[in-house]
Amino acid sequence: MVAASSSCRGSYDVFLNFRGKDTRNGFTAHLYEALCNNGIEAFMDANEVAKGEKISPALVTAIEKSMFCVVVFSENYASSIWCLEELVKILDCKNTMEQTVLPIFYNVDPSDVREQKGSFEKALVKYRS
Repeated sequence: MVAASSSCRGSYDVFLNFRGKDTRNGFTAHLYEALCNNGIEAFMDANEVAKGEKISPALVTAIEKSMFCVVVFSENYASSIWCLEELVKILDCKNTMEQTVLPIFYNVDPSDVREQKGSFEKALVKYRS
């Protein structure tokens, strides 16, 4: 399945990485709209992804063609293997292409992400097994 996307044009200033069920129709939608309204070319995946699907080539390309990646960490972010696979690609681009990554902590404590506590610890335990 190729992810449909919302975008302002072909290559992007910003790629938005987020947990759909937490922020798609609220915070992230408003952020996307504000970016586009201010002339910033943004990519926001428009579809929920079925469990077990791999990151699509379209998303990989969108990440690679973005100058910035905004990662919206939210309560259920780490419970999505899709979000984590995108994050791996984003960090790879940060390290190899000097892409800028901007984290946003939406209703989560940054220390929970950094130290893998709370909902992040609970979600990541299942991937370590």
